[in-house]
Amino acid sequence: MKRQYLFLIAGILIASISSAFVKVNHKPTKAITVNKGFALIELYTSEGCSSCPPADRLVAKIAQEYKDKEVYVLAYHVDYWNRLGWKDQFSSHDYSDRQTQYSNYLKLDGVYTPQAIVNGQTEFVGSDERKMNSAIEQNLSKATTANLSLNNLKIAGNKATLNYEVSSAANNTLMLAVIRKHAETQVKAGENNGRTLPHINIVQKLQSISLKANTGNAEINLPEGFNIKDWAIVGFVQNSRNGAILAVQNATTGNKEMAAIN
Repeated sequence: MKRQYLFLIAGILIASISSAFVKVNHKPTKAITVNKGFALIELYTSEGCSSCPPADRLVAKIAQEYKDKEVYVLAYHVDYWNRLGWKDQFSSHDYSDRQTQYSNYLKLDGVYTPQAIVNGQTEFVGSDERKMNSAIEQNLSKATTANLSLNNLKIAGNKATLNYEVSSAANNTLMLAVIRKHAETQVKAGENNGRTLPHINIVQKLQSISLKANTGNAEINLPEGFNIKDWAIVGFVQNSRNGAILAVQNATTGNKEMAAIN
């Protein structure tokens, strides 16, 4: 009887020690959140450039192949080819100036078309599929440290308003690009005379907002013909010192937070 009692006491002690060991060695761990990488492709192109259609086709292919990943395409039509006989209806001198600014950021000798720039840091000929895929995969594999949130997006007449939140406002700019998702042009002069050129994600309006705080609201005028089916709005945060793209969000009509007001 005494031996059984001693065994019972020993069992209780062992169980208590084991329980204490479990409590000490199973401290709750804090979850670490790693933001997904992304790739923002900015293509500088022109309907007056005979080398540009292959680049336009490539970004259309990329947009389809990476449609389920954080890959964004913006096509800027520059105006310096207009002097050669065909005026690109989507061109703007503002986009030529933006490309020149990238040339300064990246310390290039000048500008050219078609040029692709990924996340504001990597540039190459826009029709180079190998370099395009390499740049995309490299940036998708990188963890990002910045965040952008676009909320309460509303459309009233020819204006869009939204609220934004960024992880850091210092030395950064919020860019809002209004894009036309698809278009097709029959070119009747210049280097692409006689060709029908399809385009995707054509930037038709680009607004720069200097960030003073991490939260705020913005308003942007919408191009003529804007509708919630065929157009979209993309926001991205860009470092104003080196041109690096830090975060991006697609605030299209597919976003459940968007409301259209007729």
